This record gives sequence, structure tokens and C-alpha cells, in this order.
Amino acid sequence: MISFDFEYYKPTTVEEAVRLFQQQDSEGKEPLYYSGGTEIISMARLNQLRTRAVIDIKGIPECNVMQIRHEQLVIGAAITLTALSEANLFPLLGETVRNVADYTNRNKITVGGNLCGKFIYREALLPFLLADSHVVLAGTKGIRHVPIHQILNGEPRLEKGELLVQILSDRRYLNFPFVTVKKTKQEKIDYPIVRISGLRSKEGMRVAFSGVSAVPFRSWKIEEVLNNPSLPLEERVENAIRIWPVPILNDILSSAAYRTFVLRNTLTDAIDIAALERRIV
Repeated sequence: MISFDFEYYKPTTVEEAVRLFQQQDSEGKEPLYYSGGTEIISMARLNQLRTRAVIDIKGIPECNVMQIRHEQLVIGAAITLTALSEANLFPLLGETVRNVADYTNRNKITVGGNLCGKFIYREALLPFLLADSHVVLAGTKGIRHVPIHQILNGEPRLEKGELLVQILSDRRYLNFPFVTVKKTKQEKIDYPIVRISGLRSKEGMRVAFSGVSAVPFRSWKIEEVLNNPSLPLEERVENAIRIWPVPILNDILSSAAYRTFVLRNTLTDAIDIAALERRIV
């Protein structure tokens, strides 16, 4: 049960949603954009979040798009993880989101909520980072198209009140060979200790990570190390861990030492799988 009252709004245009946010924010109501609502409800029940205004974006047509358009895959922020996995327009994305949560919760969790949420894992982000996707954002200055790396690689860097409307991915990336591996503490459906998603392009293996550190990320320096053909795989993996750009988590799920152990083995296996797929393709 949520212990506070709030006002509920369901705009039908992007402009109305942004305007409502600014209005409610000016009145000190700490508004939130809402699509699936699972994170808002969970954190509110734990008294980790409070708001007096919720703006539901599910009534905005642009946020409910999922189609190939002009050689781009366009995904609206209100599309659920279940819809993504069942449509399977981007197989790496479909496979990645399939075990983010159980089926009931995947029916509620939206891609926009996962990408911009406060939970640190944001696993749906990884395929978009690997595909050099762009995001469509709406704010007080209008609509802007931004590379996803600039906004969501690591800590989210959206401006206050800015709404994620869509994610755009170049069609040529959608069917590249891929691998995605998730390691959890116990259950298959749980927060990841290590989540790795990889995409094989002609330049080499692209890799993104979640669960290892306090932010999900893609690192070009790590990819450069992993794609160095002059070194044995084991040495490349050790070098990648050595230059890890953010601290490895040490929390209730796992110690940093155990995470590093799992990361080493999982990364080695993932690259082996990707190399095999490359030979098959």
C-alpha cells in the first residue's frame, strides 16, 4: 500500500506531458512520469519515493510505437518488455529483456521505465548501447535527438522534466550475431550479479555490462582490449578487468571478489560463444 495521495494525469500529446510536468514541478509536487509504474510502486511502498503528481505517458501515441521505419527500429518508451520479447524485432534486445523479470512484471515494465529508472541494473539499456541507438527526448526546449551514449551510458543524464519518447536503432544492427549472459545469486529471474550483452560487428565484439558495478555501461577501452588478437583470451579478459572504469559492487547480493570471479568466467565464456557464432555465420 502507498502511504500518500497524489494527482494522476494522462496526457495525449508529448507537449501536454512536458507542460504538465513543468506546472506540477513549479507547485512543488515533485512530479514523475509514469508508464509501467512497477518501480514507482515498489519504491513508494518502501517509503523511498514520494510524489504528489504522476503523469501517465501511455496515452501518447509516439510512446506506443514499435515498428521499422526508414531503416530504423523505432520503439516508444511505453512499450512493455513482454511486447519487445514477443515481437523480437531486435533479437538481442528480446533475449536480454526476457529474463529481466517474471512474465507478470514484464507485462507492466516498460522500456522507458527500465532505461530511466532508479534501479541500478537497467538491463534493457545494453543492446541499445551496442547498436549505437539514439533517443528522442522532449523538454522545455522542444524535441531533441541524442546518441544514447551521451544520455544513458552510466548514470542517466536527462535534464529535469525531460521525457524519453522513443529509442531509434539502425536496422543494420538488428540481426548481427549476439550473445547475452545473466548470472544471478540464486534464481534465474533476479537482479544480476553479472549481466553481459555482446554484439559482433565487422570491427569486432561490442560488449556492455550490468550488475557488475553501480551503473550499466559500455566501454570502448574494454572493447579495444578484448578485441586485441595478439593476446590470448585469458590475458585479454584479465586486462579488461584491470582497467574496469567504475568500482565493482560489494553488496548484499555478492562480494566484489566473487563478482570479479563470476565476471572473469562469464566474459571468457561470452567471447568464446561469440567467436563460435562468428565462425558459424
